[in-house]
Amino acid sequence: MSMVWTVYLSGEIHSDWRERIETGVKALDLPVELVAPITVHEDSDDCGVAIFGPEDNKFWHDRKGAQLNAMRTKSLLAGADIAIIRFGEKYKQWNAAFDAGQAAALGIPYITLHPTEHDHALKEVDAAANGVAREPEQVVDALAYIIRGDMPKS
Repeated sequence: MSMVWTVYLSGEIHSDWRERIETGVKALDLPVELVAPITVHEDSDDCGVAIFGPEDNKFWHDRKGAQLNAMRTKSLLAGADIAIIRFGEKYKQWNAAFDAGQAAALGIPYITLHPTEHDHALKEVDAAANGVAREPEQVVDALAYIIRGDMPKS
């Protein structure tokens, strides 16, 4: 199959999970293009006021950035073949939950990636997912199987 798969990486930005998936995809030479939201927290928060001008009210400051980020997210997610939705240990990722709902509504298959302690809180999100991974390497193995039918080597 000569198709290049677009995989959208959604969710927490405070760990190396994206890099681990990228490393694994490259090591297996999978035909995958990884796309993601802006992962520099300050850029994501301040892009609206940097582009459209300052706001005295924090609500409007955040809203300007959120609207720009939503355009990126909506476009990249809608063009994805598969989405990976990461929920980290430390912070509440409301944006990741929203992305999972969007993926489900758009019919885009997705895999959640989170520790077991989030199982109960994410039971509905996981129920709509096509898979639940605990580690980024499991995501890579899943992609290798989906794309080429390769079973894990370990």
